Amino acid sequence: MKGYHVAVVGATGAVGRELLHVLERRNFPVASLQPIASQRSAGTSVRFRDEFIPVQQLREDSFRNIDVAFFSAGGETSRKYVPLASQANAIVIDNSSAFRMETHVPLVIPEINGHDVRMHCGLIANPNCTTAITLMALYPLHCVFGVRRIFAATYQAVSGSGARAIDELMQQIKTCAAQEELLTDPRPRNYGKSIPADHKLTCAMQATIFPHPIAFNLLPHVDSFLENGYTREEMKMQNEARKIMHLPHFRASTTCVRVPVYRAHSVAVSAEFDKPVSVEQASEVLAKAPGLELIDEPKLNRYPTPLSVTGKDNCQVGRVRVDGALDNGLSFWVAGDQLLKGAALNAVQIAELL
Repeated sequence: MKGYHVAVVGATGAVGRELLHVLERRNFPVASLQPIASQRSAGTSVRFRDEFIPVQQLREDSFRNIDVAFFSAGGETSRKYVPLASQANAIVIDNSSAFRMETHVPLVIPEINGHDVRMHCGLIANPNCTTAITLMALYPLHCVFGVRRIFAATYQAVSGSGARAIDELMQQIKTCAAQEELLTDPRPRNYGKSIPADHKLTCAMQATIFPHPIAFNLLPHVDSFLENGYTREEMKMQNEARKIMHLPHFRASTTCVRVPVYRAHSVAVSAEFDKPVSVEQASEVLAKAPGLELIDEPKLNRYPTPLSVTGKDNCQVGRVRVDGALDNGLSFWVAGDQLLKGAALNAVQIAELL
């Protein structure tokens, strides 16, 4: 099998590190690896196949002689450097949202629309993590029953915001553990009269990545707010799903919530279909779906959780039940490791299709 010269942009970040693990674990034919990061991380090293490889600073000429370039360093970096990588004849698989909705850029989940890879012109986009995890369960149902719309609430782990967000949650938990009374008695002591009583816990925890402390908290705020009251993350569910499923009239009303979980996203979905659907029919479809495990024995306390999917390639679906508010409706709960199927694994699977 031919070996490929591979670059990983953002190699020291949460997704970049996972990409290296997936490439190695799946025996992707790497002839040479070039880990690339910002100036801050340049000079450090990453481990790949029992070797420590120096991290190079991202430069305009970083993609010379590169066959495949994985980008996972944010939209601003992708917008600047993806065109340069393409000019150097590298095939780019981009994990940011920068190019997902461009008409000439395939947006791909291999189990759903892998055939769209054939339309690429040197750039393929990886979908948003919550969209990917949701569609792993929704699309097989759509193929049989025809989905019209969904109402969804996401429960998104902090690692979706990168390694620094993980560190922030860890530090806030340590702060609270060191001052246990903050959790049981939030009234301020020695903070002065200007601080409201319910702000004692907030004052003790430093929040820099998120707008509020995330430890022991929930934030109904993922990405920036739009004029319509939704966030960009929430609109991705509808817009990206339409493109991936080739379903322009699909509608989604989504509320995205950041939760104090280190890894793996979960989504509660209520879906309305064209055809009537029973729990038995849906379960049969979901049990056969690729990349998905049906874990649905609630009486035995068996259902997907973030911990049960962490580090696993497959997503899990459970709590399947007839929706009580929608015609031809079905409710379910799906969870997946957003660093894997929501990012690194999906990117490598795309590269394998090439």
